[in-house]
Amino acid sequence: MWRALASNALTFLVVATFLLGGLILWGQSQYKAEGPLDTAICLRVKGGSNMNKVSRDLEDQGAISSATIFRMAADYTDKSQQLKAGSFLIPEGASMAEIIDEVTRSGASTCGTEVEYRIGVTRTQTRVRELDPATLNFVEVASFVVGEDEVPEVYQEKRNQADTRYRVSLAEGVTSWQVVEGLKAVDALTGEVSEIPPEGMLAPDSYEISPGDERTALLQKMQDRQQERIARVWETRQDGLPLSSPEEMLILASIIEKETGIPEERGQVASVFVNRLKQGMKLQTDPTVIYGVTKGQGTLGRGLRRSELRRNTPWNTYLIDGLPPTPIANPGLASLQAAVAPDETDFVFFVADGTGGHTFAKTLQEHNRNVAKWREIEAERNNSGN
Repeated sequence: MWRALASNALTFLVVATFLLGGLILWGQSQYKAEGPLDTAICLRVKGGSNMNKVSRDLEDQGAISSATIFRMAADYTDKSQQLKAGSFLIPEGASMAEIIDEVTRSGASTCGTEVEYRIGVTRTQTRVRELDPATLNFVEVASFVVGEDEVPEVYQEKRNQADTRYRVSLAEGVTSWQVVEGLKAVDALTGEVSEIPPEGMLAPDSYEISPGDERTALLQKMQDRQQERIARVWETRQDGLPLSSPEEMLILASIIEKETGIPEERGQVASVFVNRLKQGMKLQTDPTVIYGVTKGQGTLGRGLRRSELRRNTPWNTYLIDGLPPTPIANPGLASLQAAVAPDETDFVFFVADGTGGHTFAKTLQEHNRNVAKWREIEAERNNSGN
């Protein structure tokens, strides 16, 4: 009898072990298999949450087949206590293993809300955007001009969410004074700025920030990035350029930046100024004269007066020879590259063409015809009220 009982117990143990092994193998396959999600989602994990709550949220949204397996796998891999707060992009078909890795890896949000402070030449704009998981494109939900528009409630609401991401973006061609003034209006930053950085030494780019970051620390990051760009681009310069130093390259790049907003024109504009420098001609460019009037503090907001064109300032390139003593704005990478690799042309003149671009000329006679056409366009616009 005892022998029979022992035999039955052994049989039961073998069957149980077999079933348990099969269950474990099945669970492992479910853990690593492609998930049921057919459209990407943005999973928000609040501070103080746990794997139980996350597993239920994922199951409710159809991202996993079993909350139980998800929790057990997180425990088995010792990742339950590594859960991070944030907003995480869960792509379609993501496995449980991939999801657990995403929510425990770094804590850096990969979707959700982004607040961007864009510092431009004329204004600082704040945009609140949400990432659409289905298209992976940001959708703007609010936008306002700092100091002019009423602050929308959604901005304050998103500012109070711990997983909201922030960035500061500098437009190409902003002056250092404009950057500092813009940063003063960014309420996510802290600290005073006692000194305006040298003109041209702030890299137009996008910078991720965190609430409470110091303004001076961000300005230093901008200067470090611009210095790295200057050094790297200077090493790629063409032979025979009338530029003797990286500083002169930076000055020329800033003029190119202010003369055209059309990427395809940068090489041609650069060629005009390089040709003029080689021939000993004055640069005769309005943006430098404007800088002599404003010193980069705001915009002129009107056309130049004849008295200003005759005013003797270090930046009046109608009067001085060669380059002005300093940059007139912070040029972007493309303008730096154009300064050291201009198009090969014989152009020494250019004028607006009425479409936002310019018409280029090799001779004064040709240039005068182009100027006459531009004046006709201006007259027609003035007469029509445009």
